Amino acid sequence: MSDDGDFMQQSDEEQYDFEYEEDDDEDSGDVDIENKYYNAKQLKLTDRHDAVAEFLGIPPLEQDKGEWGFKGLKQAIKLEFKMGQYDKAADHFAELLTYVKAAVTRNYSEKSINNMLDFIEKGADRPEAVQSMEKFYSLTLQSFQSTKNERLWLKTNIKLAKLLLDRKEYGAVARKLRELHKACQRPDGSDDPSKGTYSLEIYALEIQMLVETKNNKQLKALYQRALKVKSAVPHPRIMGIIRECGGKMHMSEENWNEAQSDFFESFRNYDEAGSLQRIQVLKYLLLSTMLMRSNINPFDSQETKPYRTDSRISAMTELVDAYQRDDVHAYEKVLQENQDMLADPFIAENIDEVTRNMRTKGIMRLIAPYTRMKLSWIADQLRISEPEVQDIMCFLIVDGKIKGTLDQKQGVLIITSDADAERIMAMRGLAKSVSNLYGAIFKDGEGFRALDPASTLDESSLDSQAAALRKATRLREPTHQQQHQKGKKDKGGGSATWSA
Repeated sequence: MSDDGDFMQQSDEEQYDFEYEEDDDEDSGDVDIENKYYNAKQLKLTDRHDAVAEFLGIPPLEQDKGEWGFKGLKQAIKLEFKMGQYDKAADHFAELLTYVKAAVTRNYSEKSINNMLDFIEKGADRPEAVQSMEKFYSLTLQSFQSTKNERLWLKTNIKLAKLLLDRKEYGAVARKLRELHKACQRPDGSDDPSKGTYSLEIYALEIQMLVETKNNKQLKALYQRALKVKSAVPHPRIMGIIRECGGKMHMSEENWNEAQSDFFESFRNYDEAGSLQRIQVLKYLLLSTMLMRSNINPFDSQETKPYRTDSRISAMTELVDAYQRDDVHAYEKVLQENQDMLADPFIAENIDEVTRNMRTKGIMRLIAPYTRMKLSWIADQLRISEPEVQDIMCFLIVDGKIKGTLDQKQGVLIITSDADAERIMAMRGLAKSVSNLYGAIFKDGEGFRALDPASTLDESSLDSQAAALRKATRLREPTHQQQHQKGKKDKGGGSATWSA
């Protein structure tokens, strides 16, 4: 029995040793793969090509598709995309997608693929890279179509719609947006509250398309509809896009106040999201501030104050400062020295209106002291062309801001002054008031009452007193004339003075 016991004990030890050796081999294999992975990550800093080869060498080391192979492929794809090897990156991305069904968990694979697509979108800084993006999106949609992963399907299709919008393929964008809207709706056609976040992203894309195609009629309705979506917690970047497009819509309608409000909200959302688009929208905010002819400093708010001295908006800041000070020459100088500011089509489209307002204010200040002046002189003072001065003058006269006539043949502006007529009307009003006061006191009222309450004056007595006063005045007039003549004789024929 002891033999049996020894046998059994020995057998257990051998079995234990065998199992331990198997685990050791597996751990050793995992350690080798892990070491290879981290070695490849170190190579990224010195030799990208060797790093790619090292990463691609990881999947063959695994007996079954696993997490290390998935990680290795991810790193290889990113490096290949950075090096401009877009076809190789796409091929390895297709291989990566074969891991999502079994090798890694659903959530991990979804997050990894979505991050990979974000990386590709942000890194596409060349036309070839942008061209390859559609292939990555198509591969993703094909892979996840069978798995029925609706979230990733929606996210990928939204990215694809954005790519088509960037290419200005508006027909393809419209078809894709219809497909996306349908996926985010209930059977009755209303928006599905559980997909509110995706709905807002889709609205943002459609609003951008309508702004670019200048379809203001549909844009206005869709913009209001997007603002009413309350079932989602929107990403601030999405709200930044929607508000920016709303501001542009209001600008096209010359609704400067609403535009300024929307641009401010857009800037605030972009700033919260950390988007660089906040700088461009801040320029739009300054532009709308000038168009609404506001003297409020746009940098007084807590959100914009940190950007007051930002060099990226210094030109626009100087422009606003000159505009609010009515300094035409400073405004023109800033505009001429910063032509790159007009590279933005939206600014270039609207800055002409600001410039015209600035020149109009300059003309109004310039002509204020004069009643007659040449258009050529005004043009020289403002350093603009004479036809432009004439155009602004015609507008001011028709609009009733200037009362005058324009002699186009002679090139002369004649201002009609109403100052004399106004003085005459004022004197007439004063005379009438004095007359009314006299009647109220001496005719309708009691006049100057005597100290004795018993004594009263009737109207006839007032008239007799007035007649006596006039007579006394006439009796004194010769005395004044005699004194005047005497004064002339005393001066010995000196020059006479005239008094009004």
